[in-house]
Amino acid sequence: MNRILIVDDEEKLRTLMARIIGLEGFDVLQAADIKSAWKRLDQSEIDVILCDVKLPDGNGVDFAKQVKAKFPLAEIILLTAYGNIPDGVMAIKNGAFDYITKGDDNNKIIPLLYRAAEKVQLAKRVQHLEKQLSHKYSFDSISGKSKAIQAAVELAKKVAATDAAVLLTGETGTGKEVFAQAIHQASNRSNKNFIAVNCAAISRDLLESELFGHKAGAFTGATKDTKGIFEEANNGTVFLDEIGEMPLELQAKLLRVLESGELMKVGESKPIKVNVRVIAATNRDLQKEIDAGHFRQDLFYRIAVFQVALPPLRERLMDIEALANHFAVLAGIKINKQIQPISKAFGAALMQHTWNGNIRELKNVIERAAILAPADELEVAHLPFEIQHAAAGQKQLSAFDLASAEKIHIQKVLNYTNGNKTETARLLNIALTTLYRKLEEYKL
Repeated sequence: MNRILIVDDEEKLRTLMARIIGLEGFDVLQAADIKSAWKRLDQSEIDVILCDVKLPDGNGVDFAKQVKAKFPLAEIILLTAYGNIPDGVMAIKNGAFDYITKGDDNNKIIPLLYRAAEKVQLAKRVQHLEKQLSHKYSFDSISGKSKAIQAAVELAKKVAATDAAVLLTGETGTGKEVFAQAIHQASNRSNKNFIAVNCAAISRDLLESELFGHKAGAFTGATKDTKGIFEEANNGTVFLDEIGEMPLELQAKLLRVLESGELMKVGESKPIKVNVRVIAATNRDLQKEIDAGHFRQDLFYRIAVFQVALPPLRERLMDIEALANHFAVLAGIKINKQIQPISKAFGAALMQHTWNGNIRELKNVIERAAILAPADELEVAHLPFEIQHAAAGQKQLSAFDLASAEKIHIQKVLNYTNGNKTETARLLNIALTTLYRKLEEYKL
């Protein structure tokens, strides 16, 4: 129910208006002057204020400006016995919803109230959604208490308040875009655009146009002038995911934008000024790419002003349970189930997996399990076969068994090499055939 405040020193008129408005289903409060009105505003959440222009202790036009400064979502309709254009113009400038004359415009009051109340409700919904969005992309949304992830979060928080370029490194699926969003949300650019582009997902012929835009006629099919991502994100943030995949010739053009703040559209001869913060991400070792001649060293120094390395999931095992429960809740919302917190057996099975796909893989596994579960509880049987298999094999070995220690060591080396068996055998100093035999024996 919308709450209306009537501010008028004429008691009979104020009481009559309150009765009429109350019959429309509004909750109505009254005040005889500005001082009383402020008390009402401080005590209750007011949606719309009907206020006389001339009051014993002030002017309604000035009051409107003060109210909008303190309660921006509230709407104010000013009432006057003697309407004049200058006051009406000033009232609207001060943020009033409307300015009407008593007597002549009485039939307008109720429709105006409904329109003003609808505007307030819409503004409240937008504010609520913005708060939800802000939380979704804030650092608070990053789950995990392990030292590895907390260290990464602290570094990201420190750089967020600056305009420095950031390079996020880490394996695929470690949450680099989530971190980029959080950095943007915590920056002074948070009310501007955040635009992400995957440099590996767009062909090299189209990537330049996607980033910098093009003029009509620049190439076949370019029928009109088009803004690129950098222009669309002006004063905001551009997230360049998989920047290690960017072609060398395009790297030179990106470097110019970062150094000069100017970009050149495809087919254009005049540069355009832009002010954009760049956050880049890669799962490659860019130093090796530089040595191999695949990445420009000068661009690396530009984008890597501040580096944040995101740990793989296998280095933050203590976070798996919390992440799994979080993804279970999200999956439940999608499929209309209230998934219970995961059991110890389910969590233990997750702990045995190598998670080469990291958090993204864990999210997919939990969503799959939630779909397969006939009720609201996730069981080991709902996990992919390879995870069930690893969990079953682990149970067969004692924690004090020499074979258990060997299995764990082999698994660690496999994780280190990202599953490369030839490299694993070399590091273990055993024959490749021996490694395969042990993998079969330990069900790895």
